[in-house]
Amino acid sequence: MSANLEALKHISEDSGFPITIHPNFSPRIKDHVPPEPVREQLFPDKDRATFADPEKKALFAVAKATDLTESIGTVLEGVQLSQLTPQQLDELALLVNERGVVFFRGQDLTTEQQVRLFEHYGTLDRHPAQKDVRHVVIHGSREDHREVLKYTPWPLGDWHADTSFEINPPSYSLLRMEEHPAVGGDTAWVSGYGLYDTLSAALRRFVEGLHAVHTSRLQYDTILDLWGVGPNRPPVDSHHPAVRTHPVTGLKALNINTGFVTGFAELKKHESDKLLDFFAYHIHSADDHSVRWKWEVGSVAMWDNRCVLHRVIPGGYEGPRRGIRTTVFGEKPYYDPNSESRAERQRRLKAEAAAPAANGEANGHSAVKEDPISAPA
Repeated sequence: MSANLEALKHISEDSGFPITIHPNFSPRIKDHVPPEPVREQLFPDKDRATFADPEKKALFAVAKATDLTESIGTVLEGVQLSQLTPQQLDELALLVNERGVVFFRGQDLTTEQQVRLFEHYGTLDRHPAQKDVRHVVIHGSREDHREVLKYTPWPLGDWHADTSFEINPPSYSLLRMEEHPAVGGDTAWVSGYGLYDTLSAALRRFVEGLHAVHTSRLQYDTILDLWGVGPNRPPVDSHHPAVRTHPVTGLKALNINTGFVTGFAELKKHESDKLLDFFAYHIHSADDHSVRWKWEVGSVAMWDNRCVLHRVIPGGYEGPRRGIRTTVFGEKPYYDPNSESRAERQRRLKAEAAAPAANGEANGHSAVKEDPISAPA
C-alpha cells in the first residue's frame, strides 16, 4: 500500500491496522490551497465527427476494421495514426462515437505527434493532477484498490469517464502505451449506450428525469493523500443529466459512473444510495456491453467519454507501465427527450428497411420475381 497514506502513520494498538483518518482531519488535505480557480463553462467548436463521411470511405480505404464485440470496441489494422489525413481523422472520430473505443497496435507516434494529432479534435484538457498542459502520464496502479478504499474515499479502481465532474467533461481521450508488462495492466471499457438499453422501460423513464451528482471531492482528497500531489483546482460538484444525448450520434447514453457519481439531485439520501448500489451492479455485470484490451508497447486506444466508461483492471503485475494520454474538452452534457436509444434506432431502421418490401407485396408485387419458365401454369 502507498506510503503516502496518512492512515499508515496511525496504527491501532488493538488491531495492528491503520486507523482511518477522515479527510477533514488530514492536514495535507485541509490545508492545501489549489493554485488555479474553478473552471468556467466552455463552448467547444463543432465536433470533428460531424464533418465525417458516414460511410468512412477514406478511413476504410487504408485500414481494416474488426469489431471485438457486438456492442463496443473495434480494432483498426494496417494503418499508422501518424499518417492519417484530416478527413480520415474526422472519420475516425465518428467511428469512435459509434463503437465507443477504437484500438491500434504497433503505432509509431511520438508524444509530440500525439499532441499535434489530438489538437485536431479540439482544445486539450488537463486533469486536476496534471502538470504538463498537453498530456498526462498514466502509470497504472498495483495498489490493492479494495484495501485502499478503507483509508481514502475515492474508488480509484472503479468504472469512470475521465473527469466527468467537470462542467465541460472530456469528449475524446487517447492513450498510447510506451512501457507495459507482458501480463497484467489491461483496461476495460463498457458502453453507455448498452447500459441504457439494458434497463427496463420503467427505469429508463425514471432515470431520464434525474441529475447525477458528479463530484471531484473524493478524487481531490485521494490525490493529496494517496498520490502525494497537489490538485490544480478546488473541488467541484456538477449536476449532469443521468441520461445524456450524444451530440453526434443523437443516441441516449447512461451518464452514471461509480468513480465520480455520489447521488442524484432529485432523490433523498437512502433513495440515492440504493439506486447507486443498483447501478454499481448494473455496470459491473454488463459483460455483454464491455470489452477488455491487452496492451502492448505501441498500442493505442481512442475512446469517447460521452458514451463509455473505463477502468484499469487491478493486478500485481511486474514491470513498468507507462502511457501518454491526451484529452480534449467536450460540450456541457445535455438530455434531449426526443433522442432515441441505440436499440430503438436499430429497430426503427430495420422496420424502415422492411417497409418497401411489405408495401410491394401488399400492392400485388412479390419481393421475389418468379422465373416465367419454371413457374407453374
